[in-house]
Amino acid sequence: MNIDLTDTTSSRINAELVKARRSLGSPAMGMVLTLVIVTDEGNHYDALKAASGASKEHPSRILVVVRRPGRSPRDRAQHRLDAEVRVGSDVGEAGSGETVILRLHGELASHAHSVVLPLLLPDAPVVVWWPEDAPENPAEDPLGRLAQRRITDAAATEDPVGALSLRATTYAPGDTDLAWTRVTPWRSMLAASLDQKHSTVNSAVVEGEEYNPSSELLALWLAERLRVPVERRISEGPGITGVRLETAEGQICLDRANGALAELAVPGQPDRHVALQRRSTAELLAEELRRLDPDEAYAEAVRFGINKISAPDPAHPTPAAPAPAPAGAAPDSAETRKPAAKSRTASKSSSSKNSGANSPGAKKAAK
Repeated sequence: MNIDLTDTTSSRINAELVKARRSLGSPAMGMVLTLVIVTDEGNHYDALKAASGASKEHPSRILVVVRRPGRSPRDRAQHRLDAEVRVGSDVGEAGSGETVILRLHGELASHAHSVVLPLLLPDAPVVVWWPEDAPENPAEDPLGRLAQRRITDAAATEDPVGALSLRATTYAPGDTDLAWTRVTPWRSMLAASLDQKHSTVNSAVVEGEEYNPSSELLALWLAERLRVPVERRISEGPGITGVRLETAEGQICLDRANGALAELAVPGQPDRHVALQRRSTAELLAEELRRLDPDEAYAEAVRFGINKISAPDPAHPTPAAPAPAPAGAAPDSAETRKPAAKSRTASKSSSSKNSGANSPGAKKAAK
Protein backbone atom coordinates (compact mmCIF):
# COMPACT_ATOMS: atom_id res chain seq x y z
CA MET A 1 0.00 0.00 0.00
CA ASN A 2 1.35 3.37 -1.05
CA ILE A 3 -0.15 6.62 0.27
CA ASP A 4 0.95 10.09 -0.91
CA LEU A 5 0.37 13.05 1.40
CA THR A 6 1.00 16.65 0.34
CA ASP A 7 1.37 19.59 2.74
CA THR A 8 0.67 17.30 5.65
CA THR A 9 1.53 16.94 9.35
CA SER A 10 3.09 14.28 11.57
CA SER A 11 -0.27 13.54 13.21
CA ARG A 12 -1.91 12.88 9.88
CA ILE A 13 0.94 10.58 8.87
CA ASN A 14 0.47 8.62 12.09
CA ALA A 15 -3.24 8.34 11.39
CA GLU A 16 -2.57 7.01 7.89
CA LEU A 17 -0.15 4.41 9.26
CA VAL A 18 -2.76 3.10 11.67
CA LYS A 19 -5.41 3.08 8.95
CA ALA A 20 -3.09 1.21 6.56
CA ARG A 21 -2.27 -1.46 9.15
CA ARG A 22 -5.93 -2.07 9.85
CA SER A 23 -6.83 -2.28 6.18
CA LEU A 24 -4.14 -4.93 5.74
CA GLY A 25 -5.49 -6.92 8.66
CA SER A 26 -2.52 -6.40 10.96
CA PRO A 27 -3.42 -3.80 13.60
CA ALA A 28 -0.58 -4.85 15.90
CA MET A 29 2.96 -3.57 15.35
CA GLY A 30 5.72 -6.19 15.24
CA MET A 31 8.62 -3.82 14.70
CA VAL A 32 11.70 -3.78 16.92
CA LEU A 33 13.14 -0.31 16.26
CA THR A 34 12.87 2.95 14.34
CA LEU A 35 15.52 3.58 11.71
CA VAL A 36 15.91 7.22 10.67
CA ILE A 37 17.80 7.82 7.42
CA VAL A 38 19.03 11.35 6.82
CA THR A 39 19.88 11.84 3.16
CA ASP A 40 19.13 13.90 0.06
CA GLU A 41 16.90 13.41 -2.96
CA GLY A 42 19.69 11.99 -5.10
CA ASN A 43 20.79 9.29 -2.64
CA HIS A 44 17.58 8.35 -0.87
CA TYR A 45 16.70 5.49 -3.24
CA ASP A 46 19.92 3.53 -2.63
CA ALA A 47 19.78 4.20 1.11
CA LEU A 48 16.16 3.07 1.33
CA LYS A 49 16.93 -0.07 -0.67
CA ALA A 50 19.71 -1.00 1.76
CA ALA A 51 17.53 -0.26 4.81
CA SER A 52 14.67 -2.32 3.38
CA GLY A 53 17.04 -5.25 2.93
CA ALA A 54 18.21 -4.93 6.53
CA SER A 55 14.59 -4.72 7.75
CA LYS A 56 14.01 -8.31 6.62
CA GLU A 57 16.23 -9.30 9.53
CA HIS A 58 15.17 -6.41 11.80
CA PRO A 59 11.52 -5.40 11.16
CA SER A 60 11.44 -1.67 11.70
CA ARG A 61 9.75 1.60 10.94
CA ILE A 62 11.96 3.39 8.44
CA LEU A 63 11.77 7.19 8.34
CA VAL A 64 13.63 8.74 5.41
CA VAL A 65 14.33 12.43 5.99
CA VAL A 66 14.93 14.33 2.74
CA ARG A 67 15.70 18.01 3.27
CA ARG A 68 14.78 20.44 0.49
CA PRO A 69 15.46 23.90 1.95
CA GLY A 70 15.22 25.73 -1.37
CA ARG A 71 17.75 28.00 -3.06
CA SER A 72 16.01 31.35 -2.82
CA PRO A 73 14.23 33.28 -0.04
CA ARG A 74 10.99 32.63 -1.86
CA ASP A 75 11.59 28.88 -1.81
CA ARG A 76 12.47 28.95 1.88
CA ALA A 77 9.24 30.79 2.63
CA GLN A 78 7.21 27.94 1.17
CA HIS A 79 7.80 25.53 4.01
CA ARG A 80 5.71 22.39 4.03
CA LEU A 81 5.89 18.65 4.67
CA ASP A 82 5.19 16.09 1.95
CA ALA A 83 5.16 12.39 2.80
CA GLU A 84 4.95 9.02 1.12
CA VAL A 85 3.71 6.16 3.31
CA ARG A 86 4.52 2.59 2.31
CA VAL A 87 3.06 -0.35 4.22
CA GLY A 88 2.92 -4.00 3.18
CA SER A 89 5.14 -6.40 1.27
CA ASP A 90 3.48 -5.61 -2.07
CA VAL A 91 5.62 -2.49 -2.31
CA GLY A 92 9.11 -3.67 -3.23
CA GLU A 93 10.98 -1.01 -1.26
CA ALA A 94 8.84 -1.28 1.86
CA GLY A 95 10.75 -4.20 3.38
CA SER A 96 9.45 -5.84 6.54
CA GLY A 97 7.75 -3.02 8.41
CA GLU A 98 6.65 0.50 7.58
CA THR A 99 8.37 3.14 5.50
CA VAL A 100 7.71 6.87 5.49
CA ILE A 101 9.57 9.20 3.13
CA LEU A 102 9.50 12.72 4.57
CA ARG A 103 10.31 15.63 2.26
CA LEU A 104 10.87 18.80 4.27
CA HIS A 105 10.61 22.00 2.25
CA GLY A 106 11.78 25.49 3.14
CA GLU A 107 12.44 26.43 6.74
CA LEU A 108 11.00 23.13 7.92
CA ALA A 109 14.18 21.43 6.68
CA SER A 110 16.01 22.95 9.66
CA HIS A 111 13.59 21.36 12.13
CA ALA A 112 13.58 17.73 11.04
CA HIS A 113 13.69 16.48 14.64
CA SER A 114 10.31 18.09 15.41
CA VAL A 115 8.79 16.20 12.47
CA VAL A 116 10.46 12.87 13.28
CA LEU A 117 9.80 12.82 17.03
CA PRO A 118 6.00 12.14 16.83
CA LEU A 119 6.63 9.32 14.33
CA LEU A 120 9.00 7.26 16.48
CA LEU A 121 7.76 3.87 17.64
CA PRO A 122 6.87 3.98 21.35
CA ASP A 123 9.25 2.18 23.72
CA ALA A 124 11.52 1.09 20.87
CA PRO A 125 15.18 1.92 20.19
CA VAL A 126 16.03 4.61 17.64
CA VAL A 127 18.92 4.37 15.17
CA VAL A 128 19.95 7.29 12.94
CA TRP A 129 21.96 6.62 9.79
CA TRP A 130 23.69 9.23 7.63
CA PRO A 131 24.67 7.47 4.35
CA GLU A 132 26.52 10.66 3.32
CA ASP A 133 27.20 14.15 4.67
CA ALA A 134 27.08 13.23 8.34
CA PRO A 135 27.26 16.09 10.87
CA GLU A 136 30.61 16.84 12.48
CA ASN A 137 29.31 15.64 15.83
CA PRO A 138 26.48 13.10 15.35
CA ALA A 139 25.74 12.88 19.07
CA GLU A 140 25.07 16.64 19.25
CA ASP A 141 22.91 16.75 16.12
CA PRO A 142 19.19 17.29 16.94
CA LEU A 143 18.29 14.00 15.24
CA GLY A 144 21.30 12.23 16.75
CA ARG A 145 20.11 13.14 20.24
CA LEU A 146 16.98 11.05 19.65
CA ALA A 147 18.98 7.88 18.95
CA GLN A 148 20.65 5.12 20.89
CA ARG A 149 22.91 4.35 17.92
CA ARG A 150 24.29 6.72 15.29
CA ILE A 151 25.76 5.29 12.08
CA THR A 152 28.02 7.19 9.69
CA ASP A 153 30.17 6.11 6.72
CA ALA A 154 33.62 7.64 6.34
CA ALA A 155 34.04 5.92 2.97
CA ALA A 156 31.32 8.16 1.51
CA THR A 157 33.23 11.38 2.29
CA GLU A 158 35.77 13.26 0.17
CA ASP A 159 38.45 12.78 2.85
CA PRO A 160 37.88 9.34 4.47
CA VAL A 161 40.96 9.44 6.71
CA GLY A 162 40.17 12.96 7.85
CA ALA A 163 36.60 11.85 8.57
CA LEU A 164 37.93 9.12 10.86
CA SER A 165 39.99 11.73 12.72
CA LEU A 166 36.82 13.74 13.22
CA ARG A 167 34.93 10.66 14.44
CA ALA A 168 37.72 10.02 16.94
CA THR A 169 37.62 13.52 18.43
CA THR A 170 33.81 13.70 18.60
CA TYR A 171 33.13 10.09 19.61
CA ALA A 172 30.24 9.50 22.02
CA PRO A 173 28.85 6.13 23.22
CA GLY A 174 26.51 4.87 20.51
CA ASP A 175 28.55 6.15 17.55
CA THR A 176 29.78 3.73 14.90
CA ASP A 177 30.87 3.81 11.28
CA LEU A 178 30.29 1.42 8.38
CA ALA A 179 34.02 1.57 7.62
CA TRP A 180 34.44 -0.30 10.92
CA THR A 181 31.65 -2.73 10.15
CA ARG A 182 33.43 -3.72 6.93
CA VAL A 183 36.41 -5.12 8.87
CA THR A 184 34.44 -7.59 11.00
CA PRO A 185 35.29 -10.67 8.86
CA TRP A 186 38.96 -9.66 8.82
CA ARG A 187 39.07 -9.26 12.59
CA SER A 188 37.29 -12.58 13.11
CA MET A 189 39.67 -14.45 10.79
CA LEU A 190 42.80 -12.91 12.30
CA ALA A 191 41.63 -13.60 15.85
CA ALA A 192 40.86 -17.22 14.91
CA SER A 193 44.30 -17.67 13.34
CA LEU A 194 46.01 -16.42 16.51
CA ASP A 195 43.87 -18.75 18.61
CA GLN A 196 45.00 -21.68 16.47
CA LYS A 197 48.67 -20.67 16.63
CA HIS A 198 49.64 -19.13 19.96
CA SER A 199 52.63 -17.01 18.99
CA THR A 200 54.23 -13.74 19.92
CA VAL A 201 53.36 -11.13 17.30
CA ASN A 202 56.28 -8.78 16.69
CA SER A 203 54.87 -6.55 13.96
CA ALA A 204 52.06 -6.31 11.44
CA VAL A 205 51.37 -4.99 7.95
CA VAL A 206 47.97 -3.95 6.54
CA GLU A 207 47.64 -3.57 2.77
CA GLY A 208 44.75 -1.70 1.17
CA GLU A 209 43.68 1.10 -1.10
CA GLU A 210 45.19 4.51 -0.46
CA TYR A 211 42.20 6.33 0.96
CA ASN A 212 40.36 3.31 2.35
CA PRO A 213 39.15 4.05 5.91
CA SER A 214 38.60 0.36 6.69
CA SER A 215 42.30 -0.30 6.11
CA GLU A 216 43.13 2.48 8.56
CA LEU A 217 40.73 1.15 11.16
CA LEU A 218 42.03 -2.40 10.84
CA ALA A 219 45.60 -1.15 11.28
CA LEU A 220 44.61 0.83 14.37
CA TRP A 221 42.72 -2.14 15.82
CA LEU A 222 45.77 -4.40 15.43
CA ALA A 223 48.02 -1.74 16.92
CA GLU A 224 45.72 -1.12 19.87
CA ARG A 225 45.13 -4.80 20.60
CA LEU A 226 48.60 -6.25 19.95
CA ARG A 227 50.81 -3.37 21.11
CA VAL A 228 53.16 -3.81 18.16
CA PRO A 229 54.26 -1.61 15.24
CA VAL A 230 51.74 -1.70 12.39
CA GLU A 231 52.78 -0.64 8.90
CA ARG A 232 50.21 0.65 6.42
CA ARG A 233 51.00 -0.20 2.78
CA ILE A 234 49.22 1.00 -0.34
CA SER A 235 47.77 -1.52 -2.81
CA GLU A 236 45.50 -1.38 -5.85
CA GLY A 237 42.54 -2.77 -3.92
CA PRO A 238 39.68 -3.42 -3.91
CA GLY A 239 39.40 -2.37 -0.27
CA ILE A 240 41.69 -4.28 2.09
CA THR A 241 43.88 -6.74 0.19
CA GLY A 242 46.06 -8.34 2.84
CA VAL A 243 47.24 -8.53 6.44
CA ARG A 244 50.58 -10.01 7.55
CA LEU A 245 51.49 -10.76 11.15
CA GLU A 246 55.18 -11.42 11.87
CA THR A 247 55.51 -13.97 14.67
CA ALA A 248 58.36 -15.91 16.24
CA GLU A 249 57.30 -19.02 14.31
CA GLY A 250 56.85 -17.30 10.97
CA GLN A 251 54.40 -15.09 9.10
CA ILE A 252 50.63 -15.37 9.39
CA CYS A 253 49.25 -14.07 6.10
CA LEU A 254 45.65 -13.34 5.13
CA ASP A 255 45.65 -12.29 1.49
CA ARG A 256 42.62 -11.26 -0.62
CA ALA A 257 43.49 -10.21 -4.13
CA ASN A 258 40.09 -10.21 -5.82
CA GLY A 259 37.65 -8.93 -3.18
CA ALA A 260 35.91 -12.28 -2.75
CA LEU A 261 38.14 -15.22 -1.84
CA ALA A 262 41.11 -14.97 0.53
CA GLU A 263 44.01 -17.29 1.26
CA LEU A 264 45.09 -17.88 4.86
CA ALA A 265 48.62 -19.07 5.56
CA VAL A 266 49.58 -20.06 9.12
CA PRO A 267 53.03 -21.48 10.00
CA GLY A 268 52.92 -25.24 10.41
CA GLN A 269 49.49 -25.59 8.77
CA PRO A 270 48.43 -26.07 5.15
CA ASP A 271 47.29 -22.96 3.29
CA ARG A 272 43.52 -22.72 2.89
CA HIS A 273 40.97 -20.55 1.14
CA VAL A 274 38.36 -18.65 3.14
CA ALA A 275 35.29 -16.69 2.00
CA LEU A 276 35.94 -13.00 2.55
CA GLN A 277 33.72 -11.29 0.01
CA ARG A 278 32.91 -7.60 0.05
CA ARG A 279 29.45 -7.16 1.57
CA SER A 280 26.55 -4.99 0.49
CA THR A 281 25.37 -1.96 2.43
CA ALA A 282 22.23 -3.88 3.48
CA GLU A 283 24.38 -6.59 5.08
CA LEU A 284 26.53 -4.02 6.87
CA LEU A 285 23.48 -2.19 8.18
CA ALA A 286 21.87 -5.44 9.35
CA GLU A 287 25.01 -6.25 11.33
CA GLU A 288 24.98 -2.87 13.04
CA LEU A 289 21.34 -3.29 14.04
CA ARG A 290 22.04 -6.60 15.82
CA ARG A 291 23.40 -4.82 18.86
CA LEU A 292 22.38 -1.40 20.06
CA ASP A 293 24.72 -1.03 23.03
CA PRO A 294 27.86 1.14 22.73
CA ASP A 295 30.58 -0.43 20.60
CA GLU A 296 33.58 -0.32 22.93
CA ALA A 297 35.95 -2.04 20.50
CA TYR A 298 35.26 0.61 17.86
CA ALA A 299 35.71 3.36 20.44
CA GLU A 300 39.10 2.04 21.55
CA ALA A 301 40.32 1.57 17.98
CA VAL A 302 39.19 4.89 16.51
CA ARG A 303 40.32 6.92 19.50
CA PHE A 304 43.69 5.18 19.54
CA GLY A 305 44.52 7.07 16.34
CA ILE A 306 44.18 10.56 17.86
CA ASN A 307 47.45 12.51 17.44
CA LYS A 308 49.28 9.34 16.37
CA ILE A 309 49.08 9.72 12.60
CA SER A 310 51.64 11.00 10.14
CA ALA A 311 51.49 10.94 6.37
CA PRO A 312 54.36 8.84 4.95
CA ASP A 313 55.29 8.53 1.31
CA PRO A 314 53.43 5.42 0.03
CA ALA A 315 56.55 4.46 -1.95
CA HIS A 316 58.63 4.32 1.25
CA PRO A 317 56.36 3.26 4.13
CA THR A 318 57.84 3.46 7.58
CA PRO A 319 56.65 1.26 10.46
CA ALA A 320 55.10 3.10 13.35
CA ALA A 321 56.85 3.01 16.69
CA PRO A 322 55.18 0.69 19.21
CA ALA A 323 53.34 2.32 22.07
CA PRO A 324 54.47 1.33 25.57
CA ALA A 325 52.68 -1.71 26.96
CA PRO A 326 50.68 -1.11 30.13
CA ALA A 327 52.14 -2.33 33.39
CA GLY A 328 51.30 -5.95 34.12
CA ALA A 329 50.23 -6.66 30.54
CA ALA A 330 50.94 -10.06 29.02
CA PRO A 331 52.12 -9.08 25.51
CA ASP A 332 52.60 -12.66 24.37
CA SER A 333 49.03 -13.80 25.05
CA ALA A 334 46.57 -13.52 22.16
CA GLU A 335 43.69 -13.56 24.62
CA THR A 336 44.95 -10.95 27.06
CA ARG A 337 47.08 -8.72 24.83
CA LYS A 338 45.81 -5.21 24.31
CA PRO A 339 47.91 -4.03 21.38
CA ALA A 340 48.88 -0.66 20.28
CA ALA A 341 50.99 1.11 17.72
CA LYS A 342 50.80 4.01 15.39
CA SER A 343 48.90 3.32 12.23
CA ARG A 344 50.03 5.13 9.12
CA THR A 345 47.63 6.93 6.85
CA ALA A 346 47.45 5.97 3.24
CA SER A 347 47.72 9.52 2.03
CA LYS A 348 50.75 10.76 0.14
CA SER A 349 53.03 13.19 1.93
CA SER A 350 52.68 15.63 -0.94
CA SER A 351 48.91 15.65 -0.59
CA SER A 352 47.67 18.51 1.53
CA LYS A 353 44.27 16.82 1.67
CA ASN A 354 45.32 14.36 4.37
CA SER A 355 48.26 16.27 5.81
CA GLY A 356 48.18 15.88 9.56
CA ALA A 357 45.00 13.82 9.45
CA ASN A 358 44.43 11.30 12.19
CA SER A 359 43.77 7.73 11.11
CA PRO A 360 41.73 5.30 13.24
CA GLY A 361 41.62 1.49 13.94
CA ALA A 362 39.07 -1.20 13.32
CA LYS A 363 36.16 -3.10 14.69
CA LYS A 364 33.00 -4.60 13.73
CA ALA A 365 32.33 -4.65 10.04
CA ALA A 366 34.75 -5.29 7.36
CA LYS A 367 35.42 -5.74 3.85
